[in-house]
Amino acid sequence: MSNDPGNPGDDQPNPFKGTPFEHLFGALGGGFPGGANPFGPGGGMAFFQQLQSLMQPHDGPLNWNAAGDVARQQVAQEADPSPSQRDRDRVADAVRLADHWLDDTTEFPSGVSTTAAWSRAEWLVETQPVWKVLVEPVAARSVTSLSSGLPEEMKAAAGPLVGLIGQAVGGMLAMQVGQGLGALAGEVLTASDVGLPLGAPGKAALVMSNVRAFAEGLDVSEDDVVLYLALREAAHQRLFAHVPWLREHLIGAVTDYARGLEINAQQIQERVQEQLRGIDPTNLESMQGLLEGGLFDPPQTEAQTAALSRLEIALALVEGWVDEVVGQATHERMPAAAKLREAVRRRRAAGGPAEQTFAALVGLELRPRRLRDASTLWGGLRARSGPEARDGVWMHPDLLPTASDLDDPLSFRAEATAPEELSEDEFEAELRKLLEGTNQSDRPSEGESGDAGDTGEGDRPE
Repeated sequence: MSNDPGNPGDDQPNPFKGTPFEHLFGALGGGFPGGANPFGPGGGMAFFQQLQSLMQPHDGPLNWNAAGDVARQQVAQEADPSPSQRDRDRVADAVRLADHWLDDTTEFPSGVSTTAAWSRAEWLVETQPVWKVLVEPVAARSVTSLSSGLPEEMKAAAGPLVGLIGQAVGGMLAMQVGQGLGALAGEVLTASDVGLPLGAPGKAALVMSNVRAFAEGLDVSEDDVVLYLALREAAHQRLFAHVPWLREHLIGAVTDYARGLEINAQQIQERVQEQLRGIDPTNLESMQGLLEGGLFDPPQTEAQTAALSRLEIALALVEGWVDEVVGQATHERMPAAAKLREAVRRRRAAGGPAEQTFAALVGLELRPRRLRDASTLWGGLRARSGPEARDGVWMHPDLLPTASDLDDPLSFRAEATAPEELSEDEFEAELRKLLEGTNQSDRPSEGESGDAGDTGEGDRPE
């Protein structure tokens, strides 16, 4: 019998010989007791038996039960008390006051139907349906790309092991996603804290353990922190409730990113050779180093870069709008708001350790680096033409500012001006001119008059 790890035995050769997986399973063979190869006599498939706990029947590319278990285990490492009735009442009162203040700053009506105070574990349960939509396209593409990296003849030789590999990769990805969500659960402050509508529509929620931890690092009362975060949460709920295409716009950017995901088989082989040194294949946790080391993190394609850019700009615009309307709502009412606004801006723009961990695991950036530019853009548009024009930009995705607009935020629709105050007689006169110009616009000799009517209308903000 050969000792060549790429040829574990003539009677039962490595079915992945000659493929990017050859070195992976050759190294795995050397890690079993006595040097037994999992494909040869005595191997016992111990490594795959160890993965069975992650490969129970499940729908989709990820075992979300396993991911949830990993996330809950991580959350349980620290105290996570269930919110009290006082906490729930406190959040409800804060959101009610926040909505009252926001009525003066935006035409969008309240989007809140229910309120909640969550523990970290409750955040995991409440937000998992949306995380499935966000993460599964990336995970599915990763798993299928790895399987498709095998030549057809090797797939036939490997037989059922190909499916096993896909399940194993899905299992390890589930562990990684679970760890990422568990880390995020220890930091998020509200249901919409990452700029995405993660909770159920209309449910405004605060994660009270994290809110208290956030308040401890600020020279501001906890009541002010709760109210300020309630204002931000209520503003997010208004935007997502009354801009029906926004949710799909954000999720679509993630889907477009996943669609362009490509796995470079040669690159996998090189990384496997480099990263398998020192890994114990009988220890499932040590195998996670393959993913943590970027084994399944190929270079981005142009399409992926464009999709992530759209996601980042959209998140910046959402967060900038929320920052702008909350700033207006608190300007003369809440002295501590300026300090809280700056703290939240720094936190969102930089991203905490948990967000960075999740980005490394899934490849998705969830922090709006251009929040300040977006807030300046929305504030400038409001100052020139009023809140109606600012909020009217959300009528259609084609109206949204672009990356170049954020480069010079005060120039966005710089020609827009506030509508003039007209008396009733003046209004009727202007309307009569407009109608006359429209009726005569088809006459060549009076086309100039029609153009004048159009220009007068075009100068008015929608």
